[in-house]
Amino acid sequence: MSLKINSNISSLVSHRNLQANSQRLAQSLERLSSGKRLNRAADDPSGLVISENMRAQNVGLKQAINNNEVAVSMMQTAEGALAEVANTLIMIRQRAVASANEGVNDESMLQANQQEIENALTSIDMVAKNTQFGRKKLLDGSGSNSATATGTGLEFVSVTGGAKASGSNGYDVVIFREGKQANFNGNVGLTQAMIDAGEELTIQEGGRTASLKLDSSYTVESAIRKLNDSAVKNGLEVSIENKGGVIDITHNKYGSEHSFLVRSSTPGVLSRSTGSPSIVKNGMDVSGLINGESAIGRGQLLTGRRGNDSTEGLTVRWSGAPGLAITGKPAGTQVGKVSIREGFRFQIGANADQAVSVAMGNMSSSQLARGLENESGFQSLADLDVRSTQGANDAITVVDAAINQVATTRGSLAAFQKNTLESNLTSLRIASENMTSAESSIIDADMAHEFANYTRNQIMTQAATAQLAQANVMPNNIVRLLSSQ
Repeated sequence: MSLKINSNISSLVSHRNLQANSQRLAQSLERLSSGKRLNRAADDPSGLVISENMRAQNVGLKQAINNNEVAVSMMQTAEGALAEVANTLIMIRQRAVASANEGVNDESMLQANQQEIENALTSIDMVAKNTQFGRKKLLDGSGSNSATATGTGLEFVSVTGGAKASGSNGYDVVIFREGKQANFNGNVGLTQAMIDAGEELTIQEGGRTASLKLDSSYTVESAIRKLNDSAVKNGLEVSIENKGGVIDITHNKYGSEHSFLVRSSTPGVLSRSTGSPSIVKNGMDVSGLINGESAIGRGQLLTGRRGNDSTEGLTVRWSGAPGLAITGKPAGTQVGKVSIREGFRFQIGANADQAVSVAMGNMSSSQLARGLENESGFQSLADLDVRSTQGANDAITVVDAAINQVATTRGSLAAFQKNTLESNLTSLRIASENMTSAESSIIDADMAHEFANYTRNQIMTQAATAQLAQANVMPNNIVRLLSSQ
């Protein structure tokens, strides 16, 4: 082995190895102290990219879990309020049943029942107005799905939680066929001779009958007018017109499900044959598309089918001018647009557009059982008056409808909570656990392995230090050799 003192290659090599071992020792100490294998990008550049994406996703998952938990709390708040409304409605029904007991009630008892009902209605209105989660009101109608329609003859009717927000552009409404009423136009005009001969005219609709036997005291005009008066008096949903002696009958409601029977003594005046009834069932339901999705037609109402991606449960009314929609035209006729605003929208996932919505209608007394037909003319729960037997009986019917409306809302919210929020919570928690495990496999240190590396690096550092010292002694030996000459 040659001995050189100018470069001292042995010392340089030993120093290089000492530096490398010292770096590895420092890295082992860092990993042991932090518990992480990846402490800076240089430790594993590709691993850093993957782990950062995982970390962002996991943070999103944890926030989504929190979002779902808050939403569940909101549903529970609404459920508690609706349960109180349901209890109040049952009490109101009890008072209505008591008021219907005409045999024992006097005026003071009926008045007491009415006062109790009015107080209960006030309580319902207070619950609807004041129930809130944070600063967001739940049952005043602000959280219900709503929509607006644009276009002549196009009207928004209702929307359920199945429909999705349309955005500013709205959904196109295309009509293939307008709804029509069942109509009868006589083939033979009524004459005075028929009247003098004792013509009999009969119309039946919805289980109700208007019948007229004519005699010489009638004219054609008065006979048709009297037939119409009889129809109105007996509650038939038809309108009768005199068109030059020809009897024209039109059902008041649109659609294929509404029909009526006609019968006359003379064939062609009403019925096709003498004395035999003829059914008039030529009403038609509207036909069309909403946002390019199939819809169910019922009269003038067009409703998005169950399972539609964006328009499920969306109902519009088309009452435009006849002939605008061309039957059989493949493309139909666009008659307007409808724009949907969703109720309460919840971000339940860690990624964009992972959101769901739920509607909570207005639970005030003026909105419950709204529009229910009854003989007392109650427009809603707020109009109840049980101070008469008829009013008490109609009140029972109205309250039953309100109870069903509240129960349906509770059921819908419960299904949303259980099947959407709570189910999603379970899935999110599992996903977060798996994501945490995957991230850990990339960034966390294997402590046993790192401790073994630390021990090895420590020994190697000590050895390199000793060898460097030995290498630095060698030039001194050369100097002694030269000095001895």
